[in-house]
Amino acid sequence: MMRIVQILNNNVALVSLGDRKQAIVMGKGVYFKKKMGDSMSSKKIEKIFYLESKESQDNLSYLLKDIPLDIVTTTFEIIDNAKEKYQFSVLDYIYITLSDHIYGAYQIFEAGKYKASLVPDMHEQYPVEYQIAKDALKIINKNLHIRLPDSEMQNIALHFINAKGTSTKVDDVGQKNREDANSVVQAVFKQHHIIRTEKNRNFYDRLMIHMQYLMDRIDNQETGNTNFMTQLKDELMENYPKSAEIAEAIFVELERRLNLKLSNNEKMYFVIHIQRLINEKSKN
Repeated sequence: MMRIVQILNNNVALVSLGDRKQAIVMGKGVYFKKKMGDSMSSKKIEKIFYLESKESQDNLSYLLKDIPLDIVTTTFEIIDNAKEKYQFSVLDYIYITLSDHIYGAYQIFEAGKYKASLVPDMHEQYPVEYQIAKDALKIINKNLHIRLPDSEMQNIALHFINAKGTSTKVDDVGQKNREDANSVVQAVFKQHHIIRTEKNRNFYDRLMIHMQYLMDRIDNQETGNTNFMTQLKDELMENYPKSAEIAEAIFVELERRLNLKLSNNEKMYFVIHIQRLINEKSKN
């Protein structure tokens, strides 16, 4: 039997499924005059998003502090579609990074300041991720009543490219790697006068979260088409030399300190996001 843990509005609630399992459940007016602890019928349920791990439950709490509910539920719908339609496994951090990205894109679009993606088109190398992104764009435009351009698929696809994998419990070594990685990034940023501000916090936090989870899956990185990724990395380094310099400094230090080898895919991701931080800094 489902019991209400938290009512988010008349149509959406967090429910307990028993055995410490939770889900977000949606249905028109289904929670009107309900309260925490009440049981509920499944008859009026229209959508259900399962929180399959403690980490995904914690992520939901984190998201609801700063991101509107319709953005959060849209993100869950996109990720559920990827899992169910394409059997695509993702790391839990994508709930945070993708929600944050969609919210940022929505705000920029509504302000009339939306710009084309910095992400290169990689649909031939990652056809599944791009099909997921195509579906995602339709879901976003429908749920949020906007019309983001098709180039937004490249941004969304990159989230799924980088979050592909299966979450595992973080042990003491993994936690130490996370802490070391964060300290490396912050030290290099400090050298280049990049600090977290109210204006850049979305880009900054997204990058730091990605770095934490990179450490968890470092042994299972997918290199894809190595020649292609090398070419893309080289193009980005040529187009964004300052961001490439900072990214290279981070990765050299990470490889030295943690005795690991990082893929060009990851380097490309960092160049793109560091460039966004630099762009935001230049506006100040």
